[in-house]
Parts: sequence; structure tokens; C-alpha cells
Amino acid sequence: MSTTETNFGDVLVVGGGISGIQAALDLATSGFKVFLVERAPTIGGKMAQLDKTFPTNDCSMCIESPKFIECDRHPNIEILTYTEVDAVEGQAGDFEVTLLRKPRYVNEDLCTGCTVCREYCPIPVPDPFNQELSTNKAIHIHFPQAVPLVPYIDGRCRYLEDRKCTICESVCKNKAIDLRQKGRKQVVHVGAVVLSPGYGVFDPRARGDYGYGRFANVVTSLDFERLLCATGPHEGEILRPSDKKHPHRIAWLHCVGSRQVLAGGHRWCSAVCCSYIQKQVILAKDHDAGIEAVVFHHDIRAFGKDFERFYQRAAKLPGVEFIRSYVDIGREIPETKNLTIRYATAADGVKEREFDLV
Repeated sequence: MSTTETNFGDVLVVGGGISGIQAALDLATSGFKVFLVERAPTIGGKMAQLDKTFPTNDCSMCIESPKFIECDRHPNIEILTYTEVDAVEGQAGDFEVTLLRKPRYVNEDLCTGCTVCREYCPIPVPDPFNQELSTNKAIHIHFPQAVPLVPYIDGRCRYLEDRKCTICESVCKNKAIDLRQKGRKQVVHVGAVVLSPGYGVFDPRARGDYGYGRFANVVTSLDFERLLCATGPHEGEILRPSDKKHPHRIAWLHCVGSRQVLAGGHRWCSAVCCSYIQKQVILAKDHDAGIEAVVFHHDIRAFGKDFERFYQRAAKLPGVEFIRSYVDIGREIPETKNLTIRYATAADGVKEREFDLV
């Protein structure tokens, strides 16, 4: 592309997950002014919710949080959270991008992140960061390492619903709460746009045959990540949602939502579920060596460096079984809230087993 007088050197990075963060840092270090746009209240994306990363089982937040700080302090990066792209006009080298800044009802320049407002807030709401496995307050910081370290107010706030509560506003010594804050548009001119939107998490309720949303002890892999994590709903204890007891028999189901031709699924392989399930099995056994772990899979796809070794590490653990079979969640046992799973193998035919958590 030839250089013209209308070319802008600034870059817009859309998506503040780990890929967007790294792209912003690389561009900023190369001398470009970067606008890092993220629709969530903080940068970090899905990686911030993970406990460990495969195949090394390194702490996820230990890898990512230093990059938060680096982004926040870099003079060439402007972080715009709680912001969405509304419109893009122009051409390569000269884009006019309209951003929609959603109201967080907290002034970022005045807030010190003291969380006194959260302490006094009387309204509990399901915590989205913990996959709604625990509650938080209507005003809260998204997670402890958030950048920016500024609360936002959930739409279920009593003031936003019916103008009946202003406690947070009255207890804030810095006058940072602004319950009348409105959304606003901001226009930026950039020469290039980098799209790093991340991924959407498959909702098993779309299929309807796994019991997720109907049976309390059926959880997704991201739910289980939060159960494993020390910053999760039970501070790293693996407890069942139904009765907060330790599960002793856990089943993992592969390929939920992928490699499926039925309605609600995708035909392609997700490329990650084999390894993150193996990671979760290893971590669950670290938490409780006596756990009976059964992994139901279609195939094992260990395509990356050291992934086969990682699979073998999980498979060799005592009390771990890998069973190649399609499965069906039969029923929930009313007395215990345990789940039954039906499956079939060439050697044993159709069998049914009971699990505390799926």
C-alpha cells in the first residue's frame, strides 16, 4: 500500500483477550498508537477465567496479568473497556471508527478501587466471572486483577431498575459514583483495524440432551475451571453446585457442541477440548487423589507439541479411565442429585454408571 497524506499510523485492536493484548503490545512497542477496545468491563477475556494452561499447567493469571500492567502503563496504548464498535467507515490507511462507550456508572478518573461501594451494596447478583456459580454485588470489580481496577454497576441495580437505592453513591468518599451517567459515542481515526474477538462458548442448552441448566450437577468446562481456581466460588475447592459437597466420581464428556451434525452443534473439531479435559483431570486428581475420573471421548486428538505426552500423563494416573463411546445422560437421581450416564463399548455393550458430577 502506498503512503499518502491521509494515512493514519494509529491502530484499533478490537478485543481485549490475550490475543488482542499481545497484538496491542507488539504494535505499541513498534511505535504505533493503539486503541485497545474491549466490550467487557476489563481486559483479559476468557483466559482470565482459566486456572491453568496446558500442556505445562502454568498458572493462567500468572502469564496474563503482567501483560495487563504492561498494557495499562504503555504510553502508546489507550485501553477502552466497556466499549463496542458501532460503525466503521473509510478504507485501508484511513478508517473512521465510531465507538459506543457503555455507562459503567463509575468515573474511572476518580475511582481508587477501594471497593467500599461493594461492601455497602445490598443487592446480590449472580457473578458472571464465576459463571454464576456464586454471587457478587450489583456494583463490583469484575475480578481482583482487573484492568482498569474500577467497579461497574450491573443492570439489576435497584437504582437502575426503579430509582430506589443510592447507597453506593453516598458512601463513596471520592464521589466517583455517577448513577446518571449515559452511554456516549467516541470517534477515532486509525489506519488499520486488528480483529481479535476471541471465541464464543458453546451453550449445551442449545442441544437440550445433556441436562445442562436442568440438572444442577451438570457443568461446562468453563464452570469447572472456576471450581478449580483459587479465586473461584469456593476458593479452589471442588464442590458440587447442588449441595456443596466434594464429588468423588466425575465424568467428562468430549466434543459437546463439536464434531456433531445434529441441530445446535458444529461439524468441526474444537481443537482444544481433548487437552483441556486432560488438564482438568490432572488438576482434579491434584486436588483429591481419590477422585474416580472417567473421560468419555470420540477420539483423542493430541496435535500440538508435547500434547501426546500430556495425554499419557493423564491416562496413567490411578483412578482415571478413558472410554471411547458416545454417551447419553440418562437421569438425575432425586435423592442424591447424582447423574446416570449410558454408554456402549465393543467389548461390554451398553452400560450405565452413576456419577456425582458431570
